[in-house]
Amino acid sequence: MDTSMAFDTLAYAKKLKAVGFTDDQAETQVLLLSEVLATQLSTKADIAQVDVHILEIRRDIELIRRDMKEMDTGLKRDMEAMETGLKHDMREMETGLKRDMKEMETGLKRDMKEMETGLKRDMKEMETGFKREMKALEDRMVIKLGGLMVVAVGAMATLIKIL
Repeated sequence: MDTSMAFDTLAYAKKLKAVGFTDDQAETQVLLLSEVLATQLSTKADIAQVDVHILEIRRDIELIRRDMKEMDTGLKRDMEAMETGLKHDMREMETGLKRDMKEMETGLKRDMKEMETGLKRDMKEMETGFKREMKALEDRMVIKLGGLMVVAVGAMATLIKIL
């Protein structure tokens, strides 16, 4: 960095002496002011270099903005693709669940029909068994009643003979 600056120290010292400064005071003033000018003030070259840095920073900011915009666009595209994929997967899952439920319903109806058929068969067998048992009971009752009637007829005949 070029810190050289045109400063006429001799002319400045003469002006100080002209207004009443001593040689020591004028020399001290010149040294201090020279030091401040050399270390504290910016030259046109310094300002130009700062301007270059500012331009570089602005370019970097623009690059970052462009990169962020590209990332934003990419993320939106990826999210849309993910959403589309998820919707597709959900439709497939829904279709599969509906198919599975239909198969389950068909299976349950078949099982219920088989159970109904089995129950009807069992009830028919029970009815047939009851009828058979009732017929056997009826037959036994007829035989017993027939036997009682024979005894009753015999008892009546004996009573008639006795009387």
